[in-house]
Amino acid sequence: MKKSITIKAPGHLRKLTQAWWEGVNTEYALEPHHLKLLTLAAESWDRATQAREAITEHGLTYTDRFGSPRKRPEVSIAEAATIAFARLCRELDLSEDSAPDNRPPAIRSNR
Repeated sequence: MKKSITIKAPGHLRKLTQAWWEGVNTEYALEPHHLKLLTLAAESWDRATQAREAITEHGLTYTDRFGSPRKRPEVSIAEAATIAFARLCRELDLSEDSAPDNRPPAIRSNR
């Protein structure tokens, strides 16, 4: 279902993420609470992207003061943000395919 009202993506999102946000908002009939979930998903994607950029620059690990390798904090940030993005997209039920029966129920109001 197409919407006639155009809502711009939040300005703090990256340009590509804003385009994704606006595309989803155009494609689906989202209620105000869905827009909040969509914004959280977009923010999670941006956070994961920022963490991946830091990992690219600094690597996955660092050596602590005792000479032991440790996972960089950005790795955990990327993992958590990616999981949050996936869960929020699932909650929004953006997939065209139906979810397997072993998943929590999805929002059906935007179909």
